[in-house]
Amino acid sequence: MKLPCKRGTFIEFRNGMINVCPVGRACSLEERKEFFEFDKVHKLREKFVLALKNKFPDLGMKYSIGGQISFDCFPIGWDKTYCLQYIEKEFDEIYFYGDKTYVDGNDYEIYNDSRVQGRTVTGPDDTISQVTADLQRLGI
Repeated sequence: MKLPCKRGTFIEFRNGMINVCPVGRACSLEERKEFFEFDKVHKLREKFVLALKNKFPDLGMKYSIGGQISFDCFPIGWDKTYCLQYIEKEFDEIYFYGDKTYVDGNDYEIYNDSRVQGRTVTGPDDTISQVTADLQRLGI
């Protein structure tokens, strides 16, 4: 795997998941931006996820691209929809705003869940704009 740079920790064990960071967690902000642009062109994380899916089809794992430099591996069902079981009876409407709402993005499952009104956002300003519009529409 040829990358612009490699820095520090590449696999991080977190509560309930494994985070894989091909460029390394110790990369600088500039290296992070460089990797993000590199990944847009070369689709390294997409290829990495596809390779894992093909190599371990029966492992019961979900692979989800998030942020700028990494992807997560976790048991099927442990995505962002997990929280809905705790809040769905408390609210008539649940909204979710996320930027990785495409297949294999870390917002995909909750964005497409029938219990949620999903919104794709492009950044903080767009999020504020969409939340504000929804709140106004709801009279809040």
